[in-house]
Amino acid sequence: MTVLRESPWYQEILQQGEQKGKAEGERSLVLRLLARRVGTLPTSVAAQVQALELPQLEALGEALLDFAQLSDLINWLNDNQ
Repeated sequence: MTVLRESPWYQEILQQGEQKGKAEGERSLVLRLLARRVGTLPTSVAAQVQALELPQLEALGEALLDFAQLSDLINWLNDNQ
């Protein structure tokens, strides 16, 4: 079992799983923060946020601190996709 854990492909699969988990956690947090900041998100806007890659989610997580209304989020999404 130890030899398997040391193999390059096992390590790669493990790393991919960790990245996927991190992205899902970030996505969930950003969606919750957005809902608190600008209110309930329309389904189409929530879908756009869910489609973002991890670097975009991280940038949105910082940018949302400056949002005052839903239009701020929509403008950010239009500028960053």
